[in-house]
Amino acid sequence: MQLQTYYLACALLSLLILYGISLMSKVETAVKGNYLNSIAVTLAIIITIIYFDIFPQKSVLYVILVCMAIGVIIGLYLTKKVEMIQMPQLVALLNGIGGAASLIVGGCTIFVASSKFESITSIIALIIGTITLTGSLIAAAKLSNRISVKPIIWKFHQTIIVISIIILLIIITSFIIINNLPILLLAVITFILSGLLGIAIVIRVGGADMPITISLLNSFSGVAGSICGMAIGDILLVSVGGIVGASGLILTQIMCKSMNSSILKIFQGKTTTKNSVEEESVIVRNDNNEDVKDDKEVEKKSTEKELTAYEVLSQAKKVIIVPGYGMALAQAQHLVKQLADALEGNGAEVKYAIHPVAGRMPGHMNVLLCEVDIEYEKLYEMDDINDEFSSCDVCIVVGANDVLNPAAREAEGTPIYGMPILNVDQSKYIIFCNYDLKPGYAGIENPLYKRKNNVSLLLGDASETLQSLLNELNEELKEKVE
Repeated sequence: MQLQTYYLACALLSLLILYGISLMSKVETAVKGNYLNSIAVTLAIIITIIYFDIFPQKSVLYVILVCMAIGVIIGLYLTKKVEMIQMPQLVALLNGIGGAASLIVGGCTIFVASSKFESITSIIALIIGTITLTGSLIAAAKLSNRISVKPIIWKFHQTIIVISIIILLIIITSFIIINNLPILLLAVITFILSGLLGIAIVIRVGGADMPITISLLNSFSGVAGSICGMAIGDILLVSVGGIVGASGLILTQIMCKSMNSSILKIFQGKTTTKNSVEEESVIVRNDNNEDVKDDKEVEKKSTEKELTAYEVLSQAKKVIIVPGYGMALAQAQHLVKQLADALEGNGAEVKYAIHPVAGRMPGHMNVLLCEVDIEYEKLYEMDDINDEFSSCDVCIVVGANDVLNPAAREAEGTPIYGMPILNVDQSKYIIFCNYDLKPGYAGIENPLYKRKNNVSLLLGDASETLQSLLNELNEELKEKVE
């Protein structure tokens, strides 16, 4: 393949990938965009093999084909084995694999680099790839609850990060100004410090900030790949890696804006309180103005309130459903769909309000709801639906907390102060299908739990409370018809 033809193919593939990403930004075309990008990457592999004249090198070609076959088998296995609830940790793990690929390529290129530029880009690829790998592994561990989702702060945590960065910068500088370096020793030191840095950065991120963390790590994997392309002289890898890196960074900035926060605050663990929210006692009041100190008491004293919820739902003409991570944990999206169908069958209009950082990865709620065939047109982003809460008869919250906590408007000095939220508190009636009354990942109590009127607290696993709500609603509708 001639150089001009290769460059033209690289340009066309890059444009195809950009178009695929643009399709993935909309729910209704996301699947098509995903298929398109898969085809583009497959073509990129084939073109790379042709351009670098791998076909005559039978042994190398066989190794590549065997590795690709193994990858395909693993990918197909994961599509069958991994449930939708496990998708966030899988995405984090895949980001880590991308980082691992970059650190392997960068690490190998260091030993065969023929110029300063190749040496420098190789060591940088090794650094960013390793940070992406270890950071993604920690993110996956947090998302799967293998380690605490709360920010974990070490002694001298910030000092460890700063010293690691300084030493890594010194190593990069040494590759610029010094010849005949002990490559193996520096590569090992770089790998160890970069791995430690990735762990140190991500481990102090709270669970509520995981969507932003995943997005940024995805950007890192793209940047690492792009720098690898510079190291080995592959313009296609530079282009595709740059696209992934830029799109991930743009998404990260959008999500930070949605939380009125910054990457620096998030990776310093400043968006979550240090208090142990599990140990806090939340006092709320039921409709009889009686103090309720624990969840079990609320369940005992909320029977009258729950009946009111069924009656209100049976008469509602406009309902907004707010899904959160609790819905994902309970795998209750099927029941949400059944409840919505029952309401629509009774003549109600049902919409879904999606906060940009709801769940554990970008678009998590959209994916779960679309999985049960909820129409794309009914899924609304925060800015598009916030003005409608004041006119809705009932808002049903399923496993969400921080993204609708009014404290974000009022509680100055708290981690979520200033964060744009869904205006659930403006609804005429609110039904909470949350597991308990404890604060969300940010650790800030939700004042809506203390509201005396027009709030029903249906506590427990969302799959159980929604099923109970659906059963009672169907009974209510039957009696209404009779």
